[in-house]
Amino acid sequence: MSKYLVVIEKAERNFSAYCPDLPGCVATGKTKREVEKNIREAISFHLDGMKEDHVPIPPHTATAEYVAV
Repeated sequence: MSKYLVVIEKAERNFSAYCPDLPGCVATGKTKREVEKNIREAISFHLDGMKEDHVPIPPHTATAEYVAV
């Protein structure tokens, strides 16, 4: 099992998520729980498509930190 960083953002009426290591891999959901489920499915679908197209899977290199200001 691989781990990819996912960024979740609150929008006006829903949540959105994206994976920095997989450009174009995005998801939305009405709740945070729903967007987490949807981005997991999106990542799986994205990786399956890359494998099917014989595109190398990029390494997961993104990290995140909170910075106090």
